[in-house]
Amino acid sequence: MEPSEILETFLSGQVLVLVGDITKQEVDAIVNAANSTLLGGGGVDGTIHEEGGPRILEECREIRRTRYPQGLPTGDAVLTSAGRLPARFIIHTVGPIREMGREPNALMLASCYRNSLALATENRFRKIAFPAISTGAYGYPRDKAAPVVSETIESVLTGGSVVKQVRLVFYEADDAHVFLENQRFST
Repeated sequence: MEPSEILETFLSGQVLVLVGDITKQEVDAIVNAANSTLLGGGGVDGTIHEEGGPRILEECREIRRTRYPQGLPTGDAVLTSAGRLPARFIIHTVGPIREMGREPNALMLASCYRNSLALATENRFRKIAFPAISTGAYGYPRDKAAPVVSETIESVLTGGSVVKQVRLVFYEADDAHVFLENQRFST
């Protein structure tokens, strides 16, 4: 894959929308679209564990043992090191799974972004990169996720966060374009 390509910026350059590989982002933290077990899976989660190496899994197992024996609840976020990745840390969050015939859970999706940004702020991270949480195997419609994601990020960043840059990293250009067509950033 080519290096990341910035397609658009918002909020005076604080938010970058780009196409690239999230595991290659040189930021304080990347966000992992994890499953509740925190033990790796498919998609972004599997790639992060594979590229980052066994240390991430070890730390996730310790979090499960000591803090979340039943699994990480949807919308919550936890922090581990990033292993061999160029990022310093990984924020793991569990997005909502869309149930067929029901509206997607916008409150839980917003919680993923809000809690991840709160963890970044708590740890004084300046740069953070997100994948498109829940829009893959979890079935959240991409066009419906975009307004939730953009409104949540803008609300947090304009509310006094120490985070100076949020990268929204899409692996496929088509996904980035759907986001751009449906986002609701004010500037």
